[in-house]
Amino acid sequence: MNAPTTPTTPDTAAHAIDGDALARLQAWQGRSETLADEITAAPVRALSATLDRDDPLPAAGTRLPELWHWLYFLPHHRQSEIGEDGHAKRGGFLPPVPLPRRMWAGGRLAWEAGNPLRVGDRAERRSTIASVSHKAGRTGELVFVLVRHEVHNARGLALTEEHDIVYRAAAQPGEPGPAPTPAPRDAAFSREIVPDDVLLFRYSALTFNGHRIHYDRRYVTEVEGYPGLIVHGPLIATLLVDLLRRQAPGAQLARFEFRAVRPTFDIAPFRVHGKPGADGRQFALWGQDADGWLTMQASATLA
Repeated sequence: MNAPTTPTTPDTAAHAIDGDALARLQAWQGRSETLADEITAAPVRALSATLDRDDPLPAAGTRLPELWHWLYFLPHHRQSEIGEDGHAKRGGFLPPVPLPRRMWAGGRLAWEAGNPLRVGDRAERRSTIASVSHKAGRTGELVFVLVRHEVHNARGLALTEEHDIVYRAAAQPGEPGPAPTPAPRDAAFSREIVPDDVLLFRYSALTFNGHRIHYDRRYVTEVEGYPGLIVHGPLIATLLVDLLRRQAPGAQLARFEFRAVRPTFDIAPFRVHGKPGADGRQFALWGQDADGWLTMQASATLA
Protein backbone atom coordinates (compact mmCIF):
# COMPACT_ATOMS: atom_id res chain seq x y z
CA MET A 1 0.00 0.00 0.00
CA ASN A 2 1.22 3.48 -0.76
CA ALA A 3 1.44 5.48 2.44
CA PRO A 4 0.97 9.23 3.07
CA THR A 5 1.74 11.43 0.10
CA THR A 6 1.22 14.75 1.84
CA PRO A 7 3.07 16.09 4.87
CA THR A 8 1.69 15.39 8.32
CA THR A 9 1.34 18.68 10.15
CA PRO A 10 -0.80 19.75 13.11
CA ASP A 11 -2.56 22.27 10.83
CA THR A 12 -3.77 19.74 8.26
CA ALA A 13 -4.38 16.97 10.81
CA ALA A 14 -6.72 19.20 12.84
CA HIS A 15 -9.27 19.69 10.06
CA ALA A 16 -12.50 17.77 10.12
CA ILE A 17 -14.67 17.09 7.08
CA ASP A 18 -18.06 18.63 7.81
CA GLY A 19 -20.90 19.01 5.33
CA ASP A 20 -19.67 22.32 3.93
CA ALA A 21 -16.11 21.02 3.52
CA LEU A 22 -17.36 17.89 1.74
CA ALA A 23 -19.49 20.00 -0.59
CA ARG A 24 -16.45 22.09 -1.53
CA LEU A 25 -14.48 18.92 -2.27
CA GLN A 26 -17.33 17.44 -4.29
CA ALA A 27 -17.23 20.52 -6.50
CA TRP A 28 -14.17 18.79 -8.04
CA GLN A 29 -16.41 15.99 -9.39
CA GLY A 30 -16.42 16.09 -13.17
CA ARG A 31 -13.13 17.99 -13.34
CA SER A 32 -10.85 16.54 -16.00
CA GLU A 33 -7.39 16.86 -17.46
CA THR A 34 -5.70 15.45 -20.55
CA LEU A 35 -2.03 14.52 -20.78
CA ALA A 36 -0.20 13.47 -23.94
CA ASP A 37 2.91 11.31 -24.07
CA GLU A 38 4.90 9.10 -26.40
CA ILE A 39 5.46 5.44 -25.52
CA THR A 40 9.24 5.49 -25.79
CA ALA A 41 11.58 2.52 -25.44
CA ALA A 42 13.90 3.76 -22.68
CA PRO A 43 11.44 3.38 -19.76
CA VAL A 44 10.54 -0.10 -21.01
CA ARG A 45 14.20 -1.16 -21.00
CA ALA A 46 14.66 0.37 -17.55
CA LEU A 47 11.66 -1.31 -15.92
CA SER A 48 12.60 -4.63 -17.48
CA ALA A 49 16.01 -4.34 -15.81
CA THR A 50 14.46 -3.22 -12.52
CA LEU A 51 12.19 -6.28 -12.47
CA ASP A 52 15.21 -8.50 -13.27
CA ARG A 53 13.76 -9.62 -16.59
CA ASP A 54 15.77 -10.78 -19.61
CA ASP A 55 13.48 -9.29 -22.25
CA PRO A 56 14.48 -8.57 -25.85
CA LEU A 57 15.32 -4.94 -26.41
CA PRO A 58 12.11 -3.03 -27.17
CA ALA A 59 11.72 -1.54 -30.61
CA ALA A 60 9.00 0.35 -32.46
CA GLY A 61 5.90 -1.80 -32.35
CA THR A 62 6.82 -3.75 -29.19
CA ARG A 63 3.69 -4.33 -27.11
CA LEU A 64 3.72 -2.53 -23.76
CA PRO A 65 3.16 -5.02 -20.91
CA GLU A 66 0.11 -4.48 -18.75
CA LEU A 67 0.51 -1.81 -16.02
CA TRP A 68 3.66 -0.45 -17.66
CA HIS A 69 1.62 2.54 -18.86
CA TRP A 70 2.29 3.85 -15.32
CA LEU A 71 5.73 4.81 -16.67
CA TYR A 72 4.08 7.50 -18.78
CA PHE A 73 1.77 10.51 -18.30
CA LEU A 74 3.81 11.47 -15.24
CA PRO A 75 3.29 14.74 -13.33
CA HIS A 76 6.17 17.19 -13.76
CA HIS A 77 5.75 19.70 -10.95
CA ARG A 78 8.38 22.37 -10.59
CA GLN A 79 10.72 22.05 -7.61
CA SER A 80 9.13 25.08 -5.94
CA GLU A 81 5.78 23.24 -6.02
CA ILE A 82 7.05 20.24 -4.00
CA GLY A 83 6.05 19.80 -0.35
CA GLU A 84 8.08 18.65 2.63
CA ASP A 85 7.34 14.99 1.97
CA GLY A 86 8.49 15.12 -1.66
CA HIS A 87 5.06 15.23 -3.27
CA ALA A 88 3.41 18.19 -4.92
CA LYS A 89 1.70 20.70 -2.65
CA ARG A 90 -2.08 20.62 -2.48
CA GLY A 91 -4.18 21.95 -5.31
CA GLY A 92 -4.37 21.28 -9.02
CA PHE A 93 -6.28 18.38 -10.54
CA LEU A 94 -7.05 16.45 -7.33
CA PRO A 95 -9.32 18.05 -4.72
CA PRO A 96 -7.49 19.69 -1.75
CA VAL A 97 -8.55 17.15 0.88
CA PRO A 98 -7.43 18.44 4.32
CA LEU A 99 -6.31 15.04 5.57
CA PRO A 100 -2.57 14.38 5.57
CA ARG A 101 -2.27 10.73 4.50
CA ARG A 102 -3.03 9.78 0.90
CA MET A 103 -2.92 6.19 -0.31
CA TRP A 104 -3.24 4.56 -3.71
CA ALA A 105 -5.74 2.05 -2.38
CA GLY A 106 -6.41 0.03 -5.51
CA GLY A 107 -7.87 0.06 -8.97
CA ARG A 108 -9.60 -1.71 -11.81
CA LEU A 109 -8.27 -1.85 -15.36
CA ALA A 110 -9.59 -3.16 -18.67
CA TRP A 111 -7.64 -3.43 -21.92
CA GLU A 112 -9.26 -3.20 -25.34
CA ALA A 113 -8.85 -6.37 -27.38
CA GLY A 114 -6.63 -5.87 -30.40
CA ASN A 115 -5.33 -2.43 -29.46
CA PRO A 116 -2.47 -2.66 -26.95
CA LEU A 117 -0.20 0.30 -26.40
CA ARG A 118 3.03 -0.16 -28.34
CA VAL A 119 6.45 1.44 -28.33
CA GLY A 120 6.30 4.37 -30.71
CA ASP A 121 2.65 5.17 -30.05
CA ARG A 122 1.63 8.74 -29.38
CA ALA A 123 -0.93 8.40 -26.63
CA GLU A 124 -3.30 10.53 -24.61
CA ARG A 125 -4.71 9.97 -21.12
CA ARG A 126 -8.01 11.65 -20.25
CA SER A 127 -8.63 11.71 -16.49
CA THR A 128 -11.84 12.67 -14.69
CA ILE A 129 -12.72 13.02 -10.99
CA ALA A 130 -15.65 10.60 -10.89
CA SER A 131 -16.63 10.89 -7.22
CA VAL A 132 -15.62 12.27 -3.83
CA SER A 133 -17.14 10.68 -0.72
CA HIS A 134 -16.59 10.77 3.03
CA LYS A 135 -16.80 8.21 5.80
CA ALA A 136 -16.07 8.32 9.53
CA GLY A 137 -14.76 4.90 10.51
CA ARG A 138 -13.12 3.15 13.44
CA THR A 139 -9.73 4.54 12.43
CA GLY A 140 -10.99 8.09 11.91
CA GLU A 141 -12.13 10.13 8.95
CA LEU A 142 -11.71 8.87 5.40
CA VAL A 143 -12.22 10.63 2.09
CA PHE A 144 -12.44 8.51 -1.06
CA VAL A 145 -11.63 9.97 -4.46
CA LEU A 146 -12.32 7.90 -7.58
CA VAL A 147 -10.44 8.93 -10.72
CA ARG A 148 -11.30 7.44 -14.12
CA HIS A 149 -8.64 7.33 -16.83
CA GLU A 150 -9.03 6.55 -20.52
CA VAL A 151 -5.88 6.01 -22.57
CA HIS A 152 -6.11 6.43 -26.34
CA ASN A 153 -3.61 5.95 -29.14
CA ALA A 154 -4.01 6.72 -32.83
CA ARG A 155 -6.10 3.56 -33.25
CA GLY A 156 -8.60 4.51 -30.54
CA LEU A 157 -9.24 3.49 -26.94
CA ALA A 158 -6.48 1.23 -25.57
CA LEU A 159 -7.39 0.89 -21.88
CA THR A 160 -9.60 2.23 -19.13
CA GLU A 161 -8.64 2.50 -15.48
CA GLU A 162 -10.42 3.33 -12.24
CA HIS A 163 -7.99 4.61 -9.61
CA ASP A 164 -9.03 4.57 -5.94
CA ILE A 165 -7.39 7.17 -3.69
CA VAL A 166 -8.05 7.23 0.06
CA TYR A 167 -7.19 10.14 2.36
CA ARG A 168 -6.87 9.54 6.09
CA ALA A 169 -6.16 11.51 9.24
CA ALA A 170 -2.66 11.53 10.69
CA ALA A 171 -1.69 8.55 12.83
CA GLN A 172 -1.82 9.22 16.56
CA PRO A 173 0.87 7.98 18.99
CA GLY A 174 -0.01 4.50 20.18
CA GLU A 175 -2.86 4.15 17.70
CA PRO A 176 -3.27 0.48 16.74
CA GLY A 177 -3.28 -0.36 13.06
CA PRO A 178 -6.04 -2.38 11.42
CA ALA A 179 -6.09 -6.07 12.26
CA PRO A 180 -3.94 -7.99 9.76
CA THR A 181 -5.35 -10.70 7.52
CA PRO A 182 -3.43 -13.98 7.03
CA ALA A 183 -2.37 -14.53 3.43
CA PRO A 184 -3.80 -17.57 1.60
CA ARG A 185 -1.63 -20.67 1.76
CA ASP A 186 -2.71 -22.39 -1.47
CA ALA A 187 -0.50 -20.66 -4.04
CA ALA A 188 0.29 -22.57 -7.23
CA PHE A 189 3.28 -20.35 -8.07
CA SER A 190 5.28 -17.79 -6.10
CA ARG A 191 8.32 -15.56 -6.15
CA GLU A 192 10.35 -13.93 -3.39
CA ILE A 193 11.19 -10.24 -3.73
CA VAL A 194 14.01 -8.50 -1.86
CA PRO A 195 12.90 -4.85 -1.58
CA ASP A 196 16.25 -3.15 -1.08
CA ASP A 197 16.92 0.59 -1.33
CA VAL A 198 18.07 0.30 -4.94
CA LEU A 199 14.88 -1.39 -6.16
CA LEU A 200 12.70 1.25 -4.50
CA PHE A 201 14.88 4.11 -5.73
CA ARG A 202 14.85 2.83 -9.30
CA TYR A 203 11.05 2.50 -9.35
CA SER A 204 10.67 5.97 -7.81
CA ALA A 205 12.95 7.37 -10.51
CA LEU A 206 11.10 5.58 -13.31
CA THR A 207 7.73 6.93 -12.14
CA PHE A 208 9.11 10.37 -11.18
CA ASN A 209 7.82 9.75 -7.65
CA GLY A 210 9.53 12.11 -5.21
CA HIS A 211 7.75 10.82 -2.11
CA ARG A 212 10.45 10.45 0.52
CA ILE A 213 8.87 7.41 2.22
CA HIS A 214 10.25 5.26 -0.61
CA TYR A 215 13.93 6.29 -0.43
CA ASP A 216 14.62 8.54 2.60
CA ARG A 217 15.02 6.25 5.60
CA ARG A 218 15.49 9.05 8.11
CA TYR A 219 12.33 10.77 6.94
CA VAL A 220 10.15 7.67 6.86
CA THR A 221 11.23 6.48 10.32
CA GLU A 222 11.60 9.79 12.17
CA VAL A 223 8.85 11.89 10.59
CA GLU A 224 6.28 9.35 9.35
CA GLY A 225 7.04 6.84 12.12
CA TYR A 226 7.26 3.71 9.98
CA PRO A 227 9.77 0.89 10.59
CA GLY A 228 11.36 1.11 7.14
CA LEU A 229 11.03 2.32 3.58
CA ILE A 230 7.61 1.62 2.10
CA VAL A 231 7.34 -0.47 -1.05
CA HIS A 232 5.23 1.33 -3.66
CA GLY A 233 1.74 -0.10 -4.05
CA PRO A 234 1.94 0.18 -7.86
CA LEU A 235 5.25 -1.68 -7.79
CA ILE A 236 3.66 -4.57 -5.90
CA ALA A 237 0.76 -4.63 -8.38
CA THR A 238 3.29 -4.65 -11.23
CA LEU A 239 5.18 -7.52 -9.58
CA LEU A 240 1.93 -9.51 -9.32
CA VAL A 241 1.27 -9.11 -13.05
CA ASP A 242 4.94 -9.85 -13.75
CA LEU A 243 4.61 -13.09 -11.77
CA LEU A 244 1.70 -14.11 -14.01
CA ARG A 245 3.71 -13.21 -17.13
CA ARG A 246 6.53 -15.46 -15.92
CA GLN A 247 4.06 -18.28 -15.32
CA ALA A 248 2.22 -17.80 -18.64
CA PRO A 249 4.64 -16.23 -21.15
CA GLY A 250 2.87 -14.45 -23.95
CA ALA A 251 -0.40 -14.17 -22.05
CA GLN A 252 -2.29 -10.89 -22.35
CA LEU A 253 -4.69 -9.45 -19.82
CA ALA A 254 -8.25 -8.38 -20.46
CA ARG A 255 -8.89 -7.16 -16.91
CA PHE A 256 -7.00 -6.63 -13.67
CA GLU A 257 -8.25 -5.53 -10.26
CA PHE A 258 -6.20 -4.95 -7.12
CA ARG A 259 -6.67 -3.71 -3.57
CA ALA A 260 -3.93 -2.67 -1.15
CA VAL A 261 -4.47 -4.27 2.26
CA ARG A 262 -1.37 -3.58 4.35
CA PRO A 263 1.90 -1.65 3.88
CA THR A 264 5.03 -3.57 2.86
CA PHE A 265 8.39 -2.39 4.21
CA ASP A 266 11.91 -2.98 2.97
CA ILE A 267 13.06 -4.54 6.26
CA ALA A 268 12.52 -8.12 5.04
CA PRO A 269 11.83 -10.01 1.81
CA PHE A 270 8.21 -10.42 0.77
CA ARG A 271 6.47 -12.82 -1.59
CA VAL A 272 4.04 -12.57 -4.48
CA HIS A 273 1.73 -15.53 -5.17
CA GLY A 274 -0.79 -16.71 -7.70
CA LYS A 275 -3.12 -19.54 -8.58
CA PRO A 276 -5.36 -20.22 -11.59
CA GLY A 277 -9.11 -20.53 -11.45
CA ALA A 278 -11.03 -23.50 -12.76
CA ASP A 279 -11.48 -21.98 -16.23
CA GLY A 280 -7.77 -21.27 -16.74
CA ARG A 281 -8.46 -17.61 -17.63
CA GLN A 282 -9.04 -16.25 -14.14
CA PHE A 283 -6.15 -15.94 -11.71
CA ALA A 284 -6.03 -14.96 -8.06
CA LEU A 285 -2.89 -13.02 -7.15
CA TRP A 286 -1.73 -11.70 -3.80
CA GLY A 287 1.20 -10.26 -1.87
CA GLN A 288 2.41 -11.52 1.49
CA ASP A 289 4.86 -9.92 3.92
CA ALA A 290 7.57 -11.70 5.90
CA ASP A 291 5.14 -12.27 8.79
CA GLY A 292 2.63 -14.05 6.58
CA TRP A 293 0.10 -11.21 6.41
CA LEU A 294 -1.82 -10.33 3.27
CA THR A 295 -0.55 -7.05 1.76
CA MET A 296 -2.33 -6.88 -1.60
CA GLN A 297 -5.17 -8.83 -3.17
CA ALA A 298 -5.73 -8.96 -6.92
CA SER A 299 -7.48 -10.81 -9.71
CA ALA A 300 -6.54 -11.08 -13.37
CA THR A 301 -8.47 -12.27 -16.40
CA LEU A 302 -6.61 -13.34 -19.52
CA ALA A 303 -7.74 -12.13 -22.93
